[in-house]
Amino acid sequence: MRYGKPGGIAYHHISDTYIALFTHFIPCGVWEAVYIIEGLLKNTSEVKPTTVHADTQGQSFPVFALAHLLGFDPMPRIRNWKDLTFYRPTKRTEYVHIDALFGEPGRNVIDFDLIESQFRHLMRVAVSVREGAISSTLLLRRLRAGSRKSATYIAFREVGRVIRTVQLLRYLSDAPLRRRVTAATNKVEAFNGFSQWIGFGNGGAITDNDPVEQEKTASFNALLANAVIFHSALDIAEIVRQLLEEGWETDPEELAHISPYLTERIRRFGEYSTHELGIQPEAYDPKLDVDFTQLHEQEPAASGFGTAA
Repeated sequence: MRYGKPGGIAYHHISDTYIALFTHFIPCGVWEAVYIIEGLLKNTSEVKPTTVHADTQGQSFPVFALAHLLGFDPMPRIRNWKDLTFYRPTKRTEYVHIDALFGEPGRNVIDFDLIESQFRHLMRVAVSVREGAISSTLLLRRLRAGSRKSATYIAFREVGRVIRTVQLLRYLSDAPLRRRVTAATNKVEAFNGFSQWIGFGNGGAITDNDPVEQEKTASFNALLANAVIFHSALDIAEIVRQLLEEGWETDPEELAHISPYLTERIRRFGEYSTHELGIQPEAYDPKLDVDFTQLHEQEPAASGFGTAA
């Protein structure tokens, strides 16, 4: 979606069920990663993500640390591996096959003593964020701009180094995990494209300078996209039921590749049939007679990405 002056980004949190859980409208130039946690904490839907995916901005130390302290599993898309540092638990720690990833022996060591001394304070901060006493957005901004001499900043940084190193090692050693991260980030990109297609009015531009109106437009666009996605999911389910009744075998792995981000049968300009306004729609059946248990089970996840301005 394009935005007019002063410009901005619609930052969506997309569930692994394809829908947008939360949408922020943020001005251009803002560090997008600070909104990753905020959307999850404000989420009031029945979908409760435990894993959060993001683009490259999401791999910063403060985001890793705060997400972990709040009980989320941060799993961002990884780029520029050659520029990332792996951290050792002690100066004497060495690894047989992967020691080169950690740099020179005795270097890049986690300060666990500092983490231990600051642990109570870190947990108090995390609880304050969880309870809404402190905004996660404000906290991450302060941590990003904080003094490197601050014990709180350094403690958050050290925790972030631990979590990111563990996640990098998981990412390297777990091929199915890499596929899940790629699939999740591709899903978000697909939602962004779909919401842009839905938001065709006025050339897709938000020309209102009022931040409240900008937020409304971005949120209404996500709501409309969710409604169309839901409608498409019902149509897909009905077609699958018809195929099952006709005796066709349905492979759950093939169904898993079908996306509800369909546009071919959607009339963006609508049909204005006022005589249908009073018709009560039939109750929908969300269940299919298909065994999906053979697919790999995983924790609910959400992904945070911004639609570029």
